[in-house]
Amino acid sequence: MTEASEAARADQALKAKHRALWALGDYPSVATTVIPELGDELVRECGIQQGDRVLDVAAGSGNAAIPAALLGADVVASDLTPELLEAGRGLASERGAELDWREADAEALPFADGEFDTVMSCVGVMFAPHHAQAADEMVRVCRPGGTIGLINWTPEGFIGQMFSAMRPYAPPPPPGAQPAPLWGDPEHVRSLLGDHATDVDARRRTVRVDKFARPEEFREFFKACYGPTIATYRFIGDDPERVAALDAALDDLAAQHLTDGAMDWEYLLLTAHRTET
Repeated sequence: MTEASEAARADQALKAKHRALWALGDYPSVATTVIPELGDELVRECGIQQGDRVLDVAAGSGNAAIPAALLGADVVASDLTPELLEAGRGLASERGAELDWREADAEALPFADGEFDTVMSCVGVMFAPHHAQAADEMVRVCRPGGTIGLINWTPEGFIGQMFSAMRPYAPPPPPGAQPAPLWGDPEHVRSLLGDHATDVDARRRTVRVDKFARPEEFREFFKACYGPTIATYRFIGDDPERVAALDAALDDLAAQHLTDGAMDWEYLLLTAHRTET
């Protein structure tokens, strides 16, 4: 077997694991009940209008794609996980939104150069393991002068801290994979976009989460619904002491952020325009 074919097989195996991870639990409930406003905000900040050709990368169940379609944009929602796309179709039907759902790898998008007026991702593309490849693909399919828009959890915010808390209990990352919360570091994203983007505007914001009255409610919800958390608990499932330690770590983290039954989760909102050349 050649080195290139070995690399291709390894990448296929990695993507299969990612696909399976995000099919665990019930991520659509996270998007629709915990952070529903983020998709609308991203669409608004990208300035999407009726008739625009829009691609939502790592769209999940469409928390940004559906609002864009409801404005009259011509939207493609792409994601690696078919279960999330199927959930998105149901949500779109309930809201009367028409859009195209496509299974696609964020690191190898099946679209033409410059095909879209806006290319966006709402806490989605950040989980692609190879950041530069995903960023290059987003730039490639955006037309010159078009908009690139991102919302990503920051390393310092609640979700970034949650991943740090889970890291000692999680399986080791594959070789070459980069931590997802790096996409919430504005300098990291600027370096990914490089000379291909201009008018880069990066702002830290917070979303108010008031679904969890007690730390244990947060922990149990994420253990049941959020793929990365489910996968981490499965990895240590035969070690009750480590399970108890991770329970305590997540409870402590939530307790630090909960005030009167609400938490503020920090994210990075970044918009840019693809350069004309």
